Amino acid sequence: MAVYLVDKPNGEAAAGVAKMDPEAKVVLIKDGVYLDPSTMPGKIYAMEDDVEVRGLKDRLAGKAETIGYPQLVDMIVENKVMNFA
Repeated sequence: MAVYLVDKPNGEAAAGVAKMDPEAKVVLIKDGVYLDPSTMPGKIYAMEDDVEVRGLKDRLAGKAETIGYPQLVDMIVENKVMNFA
């Protein structure tokens, strides 16, 4: 199981790699919150601060779980990390 940190420029590559992981946890960070969560495999998360700053809370509601930095740190410590940021 791995956590995939995904920013917009590398979204397609990240989705391709994450599709090979049936237990993928994809975290949309920075401009990655603009990506369509339905194109990502696994459980989808989005950084709360990035979602709020970009005004995307309603757009991502029900599609991605928003998390804060404490939750992200826990995920990073507990899992292998694949960085596509």
